[in-house]
Amino acid sequence: MKPIKGFSKLNKEEKIDFLVNHVFKGDKNAKKTLLSFWHNNPDSQKIFDEFSENTLSNYYFPYGIVPNVHLNGKIYCVPMVIEESSVVAAAAKASNFWLKRGGFHAEVQGTTKVGQVHMIWPGNPEDLQKLFNDKKVELLNQMVAPLTVNMEKRGGGLTNIELRDKTDLEPGYYQIWCEFETCDAMGANFINTVLEAIGHSFKEMVRKAFNGPDSDLQIVMAILSNFTPNCRVKAWVECPIEDLNDPAHGMGPQEFAEKFARAVRIAKIDISRATTHNKGIYNGIDAVILATGNDFRAIEACGHTYASRHGRYQGLTDCFIENGMFRFELDIPMSLGTVGGLTTLHPLAKLALDMLGRPSARELMMIVATTGLAQNFAALRSLTTSGIQRGHMKMHLMNILNQFSATEEERIKAKAYFEKDMISFQSVRDYLTQLRDVQ
Repeated sequence: MKPIKGFSKLNKEEKIDFLVNHVFKGDKNAKKTLLSFWHNNPDSQKIFDEFSENTLSNYYFPYGIVPNVHLNGKIYCVPMVIEESSVVAAAAKASNFWLKRGGFHAEVQGTTKVGQVHMIWPGNPEDLQKLFNDKKVELLNQMVAPLTVNMEKRGGGLTNIELRDKTDLEPGYYQIWCEFETCDAMGANFINTVLEAIGHSFKEMVRKAFNGPDSDLQIVMAILSNFTPNCRVKAWVECPIEDLNDPAHGMGPQEFAEKFARAVRIAKIDISRATTHNKGIYNGIDAVILATGNDFRAIEACGHTYASRHGRYQGLTDCFIENGMFRFELDIPMSLGTVGGLTTLHPLAKLALDMLGRPSARELMMIVATTGLAQNFAALRSLTTSGIQRGHMKMHLMNILNQFSATEEERIKAKAYFEKDMISFQSVRDYLTQLRDVQ
């Protein structure tokens, strides 16, 4: 097809018609499918359309819950948005397991967020540092204060600002390093607005202070960082080792605890396992992040960077067996919000926060981390006992049956047939073929 000009100026139906005519080669079913996922309320659809650009329709994911999440003495129903089979079931199973063993515990380690003004300046580093120190109060009082006044009323604002010399890494490279507290807001727009004002103002200060080429300070960019190691939460479970006893494990509690702990250690020493280990944690975390209208991409990027903080990529959870006690914990950074953005605009995100009792950002951090820990516990429990496929494929069976357009009668028979047998795409296809041949 040829490039199209002005596509963004077309209305939604015109965009769809263009795709039908030029991409789907006249297939009217494509248009029918896209239209079928429009919201039946035009006002609601308008909200969804304005979340992004060049929108055509809505893309549905299952919206489920995990009940009985016992966290810090309180019971939550935790909403999850995810398409992967067995994730919600696994989190629910782990929650029920720990419900009888003291529940989950969590605490916020810090809520500091970071932003940087990246600059290039050719002059003497000591001269720039002296100017920054001399002008710092003026910068804060005249340029920053009007932008932070509302956030400060809520207990937040710019909490630290400093000039960092990075010229050993890149010629002429400096940063204005800023730390923020944004309370219940994720705060990206607030942080970026403050950073741009700081950059513009400091550039003017340099221009007035120096003559010749030294007056030319280049602002490369002013932007928040999604790496927030000091905006962090810890979640954990612990109990006497004998309380881990469960006939489903097929082994005694001591053997289970030691095997489980070894699996956690393997994720610390082997990068291939660590990647999958952490992916399982984010199965739980991302699902709650999506349900509550937060940015799962930023959360994941930060977490994976944090997993590499010791110079190599490692699993994010730890397990300890000491003095007859078993402890499994997750210490992880995440920057969340419960006000503003999609948390306010998306009807189901608002409902999710209502379901959780309208938590603060700190409380939501603890809930999300707990869900990630529950997910990881469930995965490691399966891996070290019955194996991951038994539970996972049982949940996946319905998806395979749907791909083969199984009838309700066939679904019931297949579910009974595969109660104990190994499930695979091929085995389900063979079973349905045999069943249909008999009929």
